Amino acid sequence: MKIQIKHEQGLGPIHEDALAIRKAVFIVEQGVDIKDELNDQAAEENAIHIVIYVDNKLAATARVLAESDDTWHIQRVATLFPLRGQGLGRKLMEYIETLAPSYGIQNLVLGAQVQARGFYESLGFAAIGATFFEAGIQHIHMKKEL
Repeated sequence: MKIQIKHEQGLGPIHEDALAIRKAVFIVEQGVDIKDELNDQAAEENAIHIVIYVDNKLAATARVLAESDDTWHIQRVATLFPLRGQGLGRKLMEYIETLAPSYGIQNLVLGAQVQARGFYESLGFAAIGATFFEAGIQHIHMKKEL
C-alpha cells in the first residue's frame, strides 16, 4: 500500500480531489445538504486542503483554516468508506500537526462529530463545552495545544 499526502492552499487539483471525497462522505453517505457542505466559497479559497492518496487513488481529506495567527481550525475530515480502519485519519492528523509549526501554528481546534470524539481524544485533543448541531449532526468543540 503506497501512501502519499499532498496539500495546497486555495483552489486547484488537490482541492478538487478533496471535494470528491467530501461529497462521497458527507453528502452521499451522511446525507448532508450540498448547500451546507459547500456553503462558504471564501473558506474554500483560503483553506489549506490536504488529501491522502492510497496507491494513487483518493482516500482521505481535511482542510485547515487560520482562526488566528497561532490557531488552525481543522474541518471536513473524511475518509472514504472502504479505506476506514487503516489508520489514514491518524496519518492525516499527524501530517497537519507536522505542517502547523511552519505556519506559526501552536493550537489546533475542531468541531468533531460526537461519534469521532474518542478518535480525537486518542490524538491528544480535549473536548471544550457542550455539544452542538451542524448540518443536523451532533458535534463537540475540541482543542489541542502543540
